[in-house]
Amino acid sequence: MALESNHLKQQESNLFGKFRWKDWRMMLPVLLLLAVLIYLGNHYHIDYKIIAGGAVVIGLISGVFAWLVGMVGLVPIIGPLVVKVLSLSVIWLLNALGYIVSYVAIRRGYSQDVLTYRGLTIALIIGIVIGFVLGSMLSGH
Repeated sequence: MALESNHLKQQESNLFGKFRWKDWRMMLPVLLLLAVLIYLGNHYHIDYKIIAGGAVVIGLISGVFAWLVGMVGLVPIIGPLVVKVLSLSVIWLLNALGYIVSYVAIRRGYSQDVLTYRGLTIALIIGIVIGFVLGSMLSGH
């Protein structure tokens, strides 16, 4: 009897029937819809702040960003290493600092220097990821 009531509680808690909200059949269309909305917003020249805000809201409500990182983590050998590198706080700190410096520099009229700086920052982050992956593969961990 206890097993039967436990089964009924599990059925009542799932409003979507057989599949769960974090199931790939739900998350893949949400991710594709998000990509299409970003493309359309860019195509129709909607303010980038509105596009970014909408993407963040949809991503936070649906959990699609966490799902996407989980999918990258499933790639054998390289996936977990990429996820580990992307979650390092140093990378987040570098990126945040880059945005702050870019904002101040653009306000002062150094837009060409900002492009060079952001290109170097992206190259540095890609280099860190590649170096971490190669170092982890060569060390055998």
